[in-house]
Amino acid sequence: EVQLVESGGGSVQAGGSLRLSCAASKDTYSKYCMAWFRQAPEKEREGSEGIAAISTGGDGEYYADSVKGRFTISQDDAKNMLYLQMNHLKPEDTAMYYCASSPVYCRSGFWMRTFEYNDWGQGTTVTVSS
Repeated sequence: EVQLVESGGGSVQAGGSLRLSCAASKDTYSKYCMAWFRQAPEKEREGSEGIAAISTGGDGEYYADSVKGRFTISQDDAKNMLYLQMNHLKPEDTAMYYCASSPVYCRSGFWMRTFEYNDWGQGTTVTVSS
């Protein structure tokens, strides 16, 4: 049973923008914390990078330094949707992007850890060319 489905990935030139979407089933959409992670092909050994997270009702947003000021996470609770607006994209943003759902509230210092999340999507690919 598919529970989290990402879309919106694609190829774009550096400086461009993309908007990722994550459709969640009612049982998967977290009432606590949802996040975006990414996995770059050359960084498989390091694991996934947590890049943004958002608390229930949009009360709190968290960003990795690598995307702060360029990416914006948002959600639509009525539609069980999570979004990631990505602006000023760079070649180093090239990766597979995943959305994730947590059974706990976003926690400072922990929101970027994969163990905080128990549901994951299959990912959508973003390629940024120079």
